[in-house]
Amino acid sequence: MSPSHALAGAPAAERPAAGEPDGYRYHLLRAATERFQRNIPALSDDERRQAETQAQRSFALEERVLRSPEAAEVLIPEVQVQRAFDAVAQRYERTDELEADLARNGLDPEQLRRALRRELIFDAVMQRVGAQHAPITEADERLFYELHQDRFAKPETRHARHILITTNDDYAENTRAAARARLEAIAARLGTAGADDGENAKPVVERFAEQAKRGSECPTALEGGRLGPIRRGQLYPELDAALFTLSPGAVSEIVETELGFHLILCESIEPAQTLAFPDVRGKIKQALEKRRRKEQQREWLAGLKP
Repeated sequence: MSPSHALAGAPAAERPAAGEPDGYRYHLLRAATERFQRNIPALSDDERRQAETQAQRSFALEERVLRSPEAAEVLIPEVQVQRAFDAVAQRYERTDELEADLARNGLDPEQLRRALRRELIFDAVMQRVGAQHAPITEADERLFYELHQDRFAKPETRHARHILITTNDDYAENTRAAARARLEAIAARLGTAGADDGENAKPVVERFAEQAKRGSECPTALEGGRLGPIRRGQLYPELDAALFTLSPGAVSEIVETELGFHLILCESIEPAQTLAFPDVRGKIKQALEKRRRKEQQREWLAGLKP
């Protein structure tokens, strides 16, 4: 649970039902704003039923935790409650706006403070309980690594640039025939990487970047046509197929997509690899600790009196 959530404006006031327990209204408001992004009075009948069901569950769970022996040992400083209250209040320009919004939802500032204190105690208890999980051993980490090899596989990545001439029959220079001719001229200017002098003596990547800046109609032209690191499936299928057949430093034949005509350059290739255990051990430990905390919390909650 988080003590800072949005309170959105609503057209009418809401009055708590007779005998409604202290703190429940906060859960109902949170369910309404988190689930439907609206205040309680603005909910439809169906939305209200859904919000009430969610609020009843979360409030009942909070009640069980707050009645536990562990909760009796938690002391929440007033300054912490104030910080939580301020996190809500800062969403409003003035104090009276906050108070009016709370009133529309059947709350007042003091009720909000009490609800936030309850929530902070709940969070503190759950953190303490979760921290009591069994320690993570290297054997646990290695077993996770072996059982989840697919998570640590890094697919082949290619660094690429491209040049695009778009097709648009509304413009003479961008008809299909004209666009292809323009790109053929760019391809001819690129020449071959082994030329003896002039522009063609420059490295192919540099020549390609210059032609992209001069003639490409893609926003990437500003960066010399740079597409950056590309994995399979990220580009149009036609471009994807062309790029992943190129060797480093090679330029494709002209490729047509729904955008127009392209040339694509493969700058470099990072082969597929499986990350080594030492490189991912820290992340594995974090994942296992998160899982163990949740398991510990579930077991503890299951043992609480209803």
